[in-house]
Amino acid sequence: MKTGYSGIIFDFNGTLFFDSDKQEESWEIISMRLRGRAFGKQEMQRRMHGRSGKSIFEYLLERDVPDDEVLRLMAEKEEIYRELCLKDRERFHLAPGAVELLDWIKERRIPRTIATASEIVNVTFFIRSFGLERWFDPEKIVYDDGTLPGKPNPDIYLKAARTIGLAPSRCVVVEDAVSGIEAARRAGAGYIVAMDSGATDPAVLARLDGVARVIRSFDDFDRNLLTVGV
Repeated sequence: MKTGYSGIIFDFNGTLFFDSDKQEESWEIISMRLRGRAFGKQEMQRRMHGRSGKSIFEYLLERDVPDDEVLRLMAEKEEIYRELCLKDRERFHLAPGAVELLDWIKERRIPRTIATASEIVNVTFFIRSFGLERWFDPEKIVYDDGTLPGKPNPDIYLKAARTIGLAPSRCVVVEDAVSGIEAARRAGAGYIVAMDSGATDPAVLARLDGVARVIRSFDDFDRNLLTVGV
C-alpha cells in the first residue's frame, strides 16, 4: 500500500486558476472608487490576497461594514472581475497541469474539494466556465457564504476537511496566498504545497511556516503524497 495523505484540498483563485492580475485590477478599481487611491503592492499582499470580501471592505473603508453593504459592494467588484476574465480568453483556463492531476485524482477516488474565499456567484461562474463538476461535487465546495471568518483564520479549511470526511492532518492543501497558507497551517493541514502563480515571491512562500514545497505547475505536484489504495 502506498503511504501518504488521504485527501486534498485546493484553494481556487491563484491556485487552480491563475487570476491574481484580474483580482488585483478589480480591487484597484474598487479601491479608487471607495477611497480615491489604489492599493500598494505590499498592502495588497497583506490585506487582499486570500481575505474575505468583508474584511477587505472594512479595511478600505476603515469601519464596520454591514452585511447588506458587503453584498452590494462585492457584487460590484465581482462583476468587474468577471468582465476582466472574459475579456482575456487566452488566459481563461485552469492552471498548468491541473486537468491532468485532477483526472488522476478522480480516477483513484481520492477525496478532494475546493476551499475558496470567493462568494457563490463567482463559484457558480467558475463551475460553469471550467466544468468543475467533472472533478468536484459542487455541494462540497467551501466558499465565502458569510458565515465563516476569512483566511488566515482556519475555519474554511476545517470545514473543507469535514466536508470530505477527513481530519485536516490527513489532507494535502494547495494554496498560493500568504493568508491562505496561514489558514491551512492553523487548521492543522498535514502537508502544505505553495503554488507560485506569480503573485508572491516564491522565496517568501518557501519561508512561510508550514510550507513543505513550492511548485509553479501541477506537473510538479508529487503524486506520491496521496494514498491511492492497495
